[in-house]
Amino acid sequence: MARTTTIELHKEEMKFSAGHFTIFSATHRENLHGHNFTVYVALTGEVSEDGLLADYGPLKQSVITRCKAWNETFFLPGRSRHLRLEKDAQGNYKAYFNGEELHFLARDVTVLPAANVTLEELARVFGEELVGDGAAMARDRITHLLVKCASGPGQWATWEWGQRG
Repeated sequence: MARTTTIELHKEEMKFSAGHFTIFSATHRENLHGHNFTVYVALTGEVSEDGLLADYGPLKQSVITRCKAWNETFFLPGRSRHLRLEKDAQGNYKAYFNGEELHFLARDVTVLPAANVTLEELARVFGEELVGDGAAMARDRITHLLVKCASGPGQWATWEWGQRG
């Protein structure tokens, strides 16, 4: 009989501070601001005969590495239908929104493969990077992965992959 379990990861190092603005329409966006984000990951799968689900150390390290890479950066959405990004000759960014031209130094910016910079999109980008093509999940018998991203206490978005066991 197969046994399943869920490992939950929410370590002190699984956090980052970043700036952004949310785009609500072609004419309305938030002002630039920032949050202290936290990340939570839960993996569910079959427990082996040796009494463990998987060596989740590499997965935990991937989360921490991503948090460090995103720390102290400003997020811009690379797939927005309302915001157009250009790079100038020095590699810095110009963002065009509703007649506004915003300037950002390249060193300060992370362009996300996202339509908007929201908790929903941050959780998805995080989760898709962790899952990749799914081969590592299958190898480690992980059948379900859940990623939560919070912008503060009590405000989370959840992204899920796979099926519960």
